[in-house]
Parts: sequence; structure tokens; C-alpha cells
Amino acid sequence: MTALTGLSLIAGDPVTGNGATTNAVDPSTGQTLTPDYTFLDEAQVDAAVDAAAQAFASYRATTPTQRAAFLETIADNIEAVREAIVDRAMSETGLPSARLTGEVGRTVGQLRLFAEVVRTGNFHASRIDPAQPDRTPAPRLDIRQRKVPVGPVVVFGASNFPLAFSVAGGDTASALAAGCPVVVKAHNAHPGTGEIVGRAIAEAVTANGLHPGVFSLVFGPGSSVGQRLVADSRVAAVGFTGSRSGGLALQSTAQARKVPIPVYAEMSSVNPVILLDGALAGDGARVVAEQFITSLTGSSGQLCTAPGLVLVPTGADGDAFAEAVGQLIAQQTGQTMLTPSIAEAFDRGVAALSSQDDVSTVGTGTVGEGQNAPAPVVFTATSAAVRENEVLSEEIFGAASVLVRYDGIDDLLDTLTGIEGQLTTTIHATDADTEAAGRLLPVLEDLSGRILFNGWPTGVEVGHAMVHGGPFPATSAPGTTSVGSLAIDRFLRPVAYQSVPVGLLPEPIADDNPWSVVQMVDGVVTTPDQAGAVRSGTGAAGS
Repeated sequence: MTALTGLSLIAGDPVTGNGATTNAVDPSTGQTLTPDYTFLDEAQVDAAVDAAAQAFASYRATTPTQRAAFLETIADNIEAVREAIVDRAMSETGLPSARLTGEVGRTVGQLRLFAEVVRTGNFHASRIDPAQPDRTPAPRLDIRQRKVPVGPVVVFGASNFPLAFSVAGGDTASALAAGCPVVVKAHNAHPGTGEIVGRAIAEAVTANGLHPGVFSLVFGPGSSVGQRLVADSRVAAVGFTGSRSGGLALQSTAQARKVPIPVYAEMSSVNPVILLDGALAGDGARVVAEQFITSLTGSSGQLCTAPGLVLVPTGADGDAFAEAVGQLIAQQTGQTMLTPSIAEAFDRGVAALSSQDDVSTVGTGTVGEGQNAPAPVVFTATSAAVRENEVLSEEIFGAASVLVRYDGIDDLLDTLTGIEGQLTTTIHATDADTEAAGRLLPVLEDLSGRILFNGWPTGVEVGHAMVHGGPFPATSAPGTTSVGSLAIDRFLRPVAYQSVPVGLLPEPIADDNPWSVVQMVDGVVTTPDQAGAVRSGTGAAGS
């Protein structure tokens, strides 16, 4: 199963592309890896979507039990080749074994989470407003609502998460759980990893007796193959994790269609971390500085929740924090970045920030051994400078951050108001900071999708309450999340059934369905015990 072929998978069949070829590159050495991966031409891309469209009718009709078993088979298949996945991913990404082993665990955990969600029915608790023929002044008809899958979904693999946000990642798992066939556009930086995982999914399709078009894996450039997938009228939704420019390009194509479709793009974020006075008192400055450096430099800073902006109060405690950060960052050595192009973009971002008149350097680490391992760096600027110069709050994908010195809560609030939408915001505080923190919370609710206290944004728990999303431009769809069980809602659509005969009612809204939410005559909504608050999860990993 793990011998690489360099081929796409169209409805389970290995296909040699008729286009150009590409190779993965070991970013630590610059060595070209084999095999060659062939790109699909337009007709071959269309064939993958056609297979997904043909599979939709039968796949949407599968029972929750069938879909749950399918997802669990994928998880089992991935675990069976865990060692091969980690070995290949290390070569293609430069990420360490421990990080990738954990990511395999997160990937199979997500699949099993969605299997649980589908099997228990928690993903679509149906709603029933029973008929009230005697209601005055007008009777109420019987109205029932359920959610149905939207159709074939295109998923784009992410560069920084070759597993958890790629071929079998959260977008794919949630779309398959919803009843939607999936076509994955593999990321060309880690094609071998993608092929191994793609074959694990294709084998699960066969083992569960599903239509082979339920899953396809295609290789090709995003500028042509990716855009063609999004433009295809048979595609119903798109999942994407990557750059802002890439996400907006896909969104533009999706909106230009005769029938526009949603693009669920997770794009860019600097994840502001706010340090209040109490958190820095005593030994706090040093402790928080150590935690910050650990969060910033993990995975070479290539996490979409990395702390790229830290708001630090003026005064002696803030000075002590900045001094500790300078000392600690100087002890750090650069880690291999995912690709040469990402390392080059990091260098450009650091150079642009360094050239600003209102920015100074707090400290710089050393360049790592091998290629594409730039030194981590921390800058500083005043809050006024950040408000006046948007370059200071732009994302640099990698281990770079800016300490923003603010003077009091009003200055802090003014600064936050000018920052664009984020995935996360964090407050470090003690009980002495309760009043200030209370003033911040409403602002942070408008600014981000996840608010943390006394923690660090890197490390995203996969469970039922998690939100990994946020206002634009952190995401293109602020009302959604790409992590956690709520991610399934992106690929479902509500449908109401009014006065439908009992014999024609779909099972999820039948009278004996235990997962219905029944609105009583007096307006009180009651829920069966089985459909109560969902409280379970699968474990944490960074993003």
C-alpha cells in the first residue's frame, strides 16, 4: 500500500496525468524526492467531479451507521500505515516525527469524532412543530425540518498540516460525515503523504461497498486544476486552508459562477495576545515570556494560530517582559520551514517589517542548520504606530512577532478596534485585572472566533465546543468553524417539510425519531435526553 506511484486517484482508479509533472522537495536539504507526480488535464479533472456527482445520490442515502463505519474504516486504514505516513511526511515537510505522529493521531481522532456525531445523530437534531388545528386565530400546520447534504465538495490540502488539514483532514471528514462526496486537490508540497492517505480513503470506500466516486484525489496546479474544480457547476462547496490570496482567488471564482457556492476558507491571522498588568507582576514577566517563545517557535511558527502580535503594557513589568523575550529569542535556533517558497516569504516579511521606521528589534535567534531554517525574530512598536501602519499587524507566516506597547486600557481598546478579524485573541490576567478584562471581552467577541484566558492559541482542541474560525479575513465565512463537530454544518442545508404524509416522511423527522427537537404548544422547546448537550472530544493539536 505504501509504494508510491505518483498518480492521482479518480473514483478509486490510479490515473496518470496528461499534464506536467512535479516532485516533492526535502526542505532541509533541497533534495528532489521521487516519484514524479503527474498533473491532470482538464478532461481528467472533469472526470473526477463527474464521478463525485454520480456518487452523490447513493451516498447521501447511506444510513448514519453506514457513514460512521466508513469514517472509522478510514481511521483504521490510516493507523495501519502510520509509520509510512510519518516517514514520508518528515521528508516532504521538515517537520519532526513527534509533531507528525501527533498529527496522525489528530487526523484519526477527527474521523472518529465525526463517526460518533453521525452515529448518534447529534449533527442534525431535527425540529418538529406539531400541528395545532385548534390554534386561534389560525391553525398551525405540521412543519418538520431536517438537514440534507449539499452535494460534491472540493477540499484543498494545506501546506502546514499535511494530515489534519489535508487529504483526510477536518474538511474531508466533515463533508463525508454530512453525506457529501469529496474531491481533494492535493498540496504539491507533500504529494507522497497525500497519496498514502488518499489510498487509505479509497480502500475504505471499496471495503464499505460505496460508490467509488465518493472520493477522488487529484494532482495539479491550483491556478488551473484548483480553479477548474471550483468553477465546475456540479461542485456545491469548497474547503480551503491557506493564504489569503489563495482563498480570495477561489472565492472570486465561486462567486462568479452562474450559481455561486460557499468557499469555507481559513486564511490569515496574527492572533493578538493581550498581557494585562497583573499577569506580569512578580515572576510573571519571565514566566509569560517563556511561554510566549515556546508558542511562537513551535513548528517554526508555521501555525495559523501562532501569536504574531503581543500587546504589552508600558511600565517596569512590561519592560521586564520585553527584556526576557529578547534574551530567550536569542537562544532559539531556526527550524526547517515547510517549503523553500514559505521560507522566502518569511524572509520578505521580516525584511519589510525591519524597514519600517517605527519598528525596532527586540531580539533575533540564529539561523538553523541546513536549508530553509531562518532565524526567529521579535520586533516591537508603539500602539500608535500599529494604528497608523497596517504593515505592523500583517501576518508573517513563521516565527516572527511584534510586541505592541500600550498605555492603559483605553489605548489598548483603541488599538484593538483597528485590527482586522482574527482566529483567536488571548488575555493573560489575574483577579486584579477583572475590570479591564471585562471591558475587553465584547471587543474580542467582535474581533475573533476563539477567546482564551491565560493560555496560548497554538493547540486547537478537537471537540464539540471548539470554534476555529473568525471574522474576515481570518476566514471567508465567519459563522462557521473548520475544527470540531460543528464543522459538519458547512456541508448541510436545512429543509422544511410541511404537511407531508406520514408514510413519506424521511426517517430523521419521523414521529419515532429520538433526535427530534419538539416545540410544544406553549412555545417551550423540549429535547429528548439523548439529544442533550454534547460533551466529548478527541484531543488537541496545533493549528
